[in-house]
Amino acid sequence: MARISGVPESKASLLTRIVYRLCQRRFGRVVEPLTMVAHHPRIAKGYVAFEFARDKSRRVEDRLKALAEIKVATMLGCPF
Repeated sequence: MARISGVPESKASLLTRIVYRLCQRRFGRVVEPLTMVAHHPRIAKGYVAFEFARDKSRRVEDRLKALAEIKVATMLGCPF
């Protein structure tokens, strides 16, 4: 559980609402890390750009990317 509450869609900016909808379409819900970074629009833009670039990169196959994400999350103790 986060120490601060995320930005709800009703209080989000237009760009943030668009990103929330894309996230909803992809994952079935708006993920908590996205609502946390929505407090700082410049950080949120960088976060979204990084995730987009990571998803679109083709140098490493998707299966290996997923394994790397799981390994890093395990090392850091992250529940995501």
